[in-house]
Amino acid sequence: MRIAVDAGGGDHAPRSVVAGALVAARSLGFGLTLVGPRQAIDSELLHHPEAEGVDLRVVPAPDVIGMDEGPAALRRKPRSSVRVAAETVARGDAAAFFSAGNTGATLVAAHASFGMLPGVDRPALATRIPTLRRDAVLLDVGATVDCRPRHIVQFAAMGTVYASTMLAIETPRVGLLSIGEESTKGNDLTRDAHRLLSGGPLCFIGNIEARDVYSGAADVIVCDGFTGNVALKVSEGLVEVVEELLREELGRTFTTQLGFLLSQRAFRRFRRRVDYSEYGGAPLLGVAGLTMVGHGRSSVKAVRNALALTYRFARAEFVDTIAARLAPEAPLLERAQ
Repeated sequence: MRIAVDAGGGDHAPRSVVAGALVAARSLGFGLTLVGPRQAIDSELLHHPEAEGVDLRVVPAPDVIGMDEGPAALRRKPRSSVRVAAETVARGDAAAFFSAGNTGATLVAAHASFGMLPGVDRPALATRIPTLRRDAVLLDVGATVDCRPRHIVQFAAMGTVYASTMLAIETPRVGLLSIGEESTKGNDLTRDAHRLLSGGPLCFIGNIEARDVYSGAADVIVCDGFTGNVALKVSEGLVEVVEELLREELGRTFTTQLGFLLSQRAFRRFRRRVDYSEYGGAPLLGVAGLTMVGHGRSSVKAVRNALALTYRFARAEFVDTIAARLAPEAPLLERAQ
């Protein structure tokens, strides 16, 4: 097992990316291929003598796609780290690749290197979220901003495979994120997607509102990439605000400070349940090669956890599994064209 890592991608690359990747590779025992500017990677590795115990390769890539650049930058930088990392997987030299860099460039590089799975037109980023009942899957959170109803159906089918395979949910309930529970609520996209999903074989429970995303009402929540990305970023920001407000309130008096000391263990558990870095990355569903996308500001911990998740997906042969599981849904996907 070998995982290729875009060592040049991310706000804190290559420092956090290299450090997190080495921790994951050492603890899980997989081979690691770091892709990026050779001098920068070698310089960072000097700070990590423990790298001697890792099956490590460095693949030079002279260019890096900046976080502020568009996917079109791949044409100007054909040997960028994200593209070379994807090509490493396409050649069979690695089982998967991870990037915390420019999301748009990662999507384009994965699509160009792997192509799409049969029956899938557009990719979807699927993130795991905590709910009051159990973890659920939210997709798309940013891969396909402009969707058609058939894309939503495809997302629902892929999300169902994710939830059943990786979260061990026997019959995942699919909810469509909209502005009201009634089938007539929402825009043309949600109304048409509701109609298509209602007549299909998936366990579709209808529309859910944003307030129900974390209630556990649905195991798979589907929406277009614009809506999903906004929902995800609002959630991340809310968690940070709630944590800061709790710290302020718990530090106001001696009694509350004492209470905080006594409840630190519970506070840490709460942090782990809602911290994006605990999940680390989101798989890009629909492309025919295992691709994990990390947050641009991924920390060492986030990179480590993202690669642990990538390793788990790779060992489960998730791309092959999702392709095989989508085959019985062919009539639904064809009818949604």
